[in-house]
Amino acid sequence: MNSFDWDRGFQLDFDRTTGFSRGAKTTKRTLSQMRGMFFDEDAYGKALEQGDPLIYEFYELGCPERPGDLAFGTTVLYPGTVGDEYYMTKGHFHTRRMTSEVYYAFSGEGYMLLENEEGDVRALPLSSGQAVYVPRGYAHRTVNVGKDPLVVFFAFDADAGHDYGTIETRGYRRLILRGEEGVQIVPNPKWNEREGA
Repeated sequence: MNSFDWDRGFQLDFDRTTGFSRGAKTTKRTLSQMRGMFFDEDAYGKALEQGDPLIYEFYELGCPERPGDLAFGTTVLYPGTVGDEYYMTKGHFHTRRMTSEVYYAFSGEGYMLLENEEGDVRALPLSSGQAVYVPRGYAHRTVNVGKDPLVVFFAFDADAGHDYGTIETRGYRRLILRGEEGVQIVPNPKWNEREGA
């Protein structure tokens, strides 16, 4: 486990190109850990038969989940597709819904998919040198639509918590797909409106 002095301060390096740190370890998400996240289940099964590639990795720095602290780190999302759907993070709401988050792209090209429980959906482009503000009450997922890793820095209130279960159950209302004419953002026919259904 990473050990940092959250009460007295510390320094930590992040490479602006790769997103990696010499002072912290990453948590890795492979294709097998993304079961149920991709729309095309047949394509997912076929991709998994070819191996278990690394989809993304991120830093969990062990920030105490207490008011007043800021959790932060980097996510490295690798390029690729499952069927026509681009590699993505699982995505989440914050348990404390009224929490905002900021993402800054060091390198790569992608989208931040935002969605609130009332049905407002946005897909904001994200590329090197750009920041995205995720407002309170919005689930968010990072999608890599480029040929290189998408490397983003993030920061949010440490006591926000993560609700992955809602997304695992319902999915997102939109999919970001590779199309003949480029990136397509389309309705997800598998989106489940009923909580827990």
